[in-house]
Amino acid sequence: MTPASTTLVTDALNWRYATKKFDASKRIPADTWSALEKALVLSPSTMGLQPWKFVVVQDAAVRKRLSAASWGQSQPVDCSHFVVFAGRKGLDTTDIERHLARTAEVRGTTRESLTGFAEMLHGGTEKSRKAGVLDFWMAHQVYIALGMFITAASVLGIDTCPMEGFEPAQYNEILGLSAMGYGALCACAAGYRAGDDKYATLPKVRFRPKDVIVHV
Repeated sequence: MTPASTTLVTDALNWRYATKKFDASKRIPADTWSALEKALVLSPSTMGLQPWKFVVVQDAAVRKRLSAASWGQSQPVDCSHFVVFAGRKGLDTTDIERHLARTAEVRGTTRESLTGFAEMLHGGTEKSRKAGVLDFWMAHQVYIALGMFITAASVLGIDTCPMEGFEPAQYNEILGLSAMGYGALCACAAGYRAGDDKYATLPKVRFRPKDVIVHV
């Protein structure tokens, strides 16, 4: 892989902002959206467990219901693509064995050869389960995927708006997430900013690097 320009990422991240108003007439091209879905699939997670579902909501009626469950915010309706990020609840042995089976398949090995890795997975998750923090730990992984999605979108010139301002229980009911063993944690609208979104031209407010980066 040939390294990109050192300014590619910083330029993209300086350009992006949490888009409040999308141009509802503009759609993300299919090939660009495919790349963004692949970015979601390629997101890293603890021990590779991938404890998530990414629900891409295209149905207009469903989006309208999600907008109402988002305190009336318009982004779910006006954006090109709306993704709900859901985390696995009560991750168990079945999930772990599914991951181990997929690992063996992709790497052309046997489940038996992964015994040590399996013990680590089962031991680590069981310890967190007993401590009552397993769902909390898995939820952290979903936010890694959200960050990956936003960054990839920025590099591709796609606007996004990450959202936590919604009623998770309503999202779960509308999308049937609870029945699947998942719960909505955050969402992200993606598309193209409207020409009159006043937030697009506001200076980005960040602390100085020296105030947040510590070298030891």
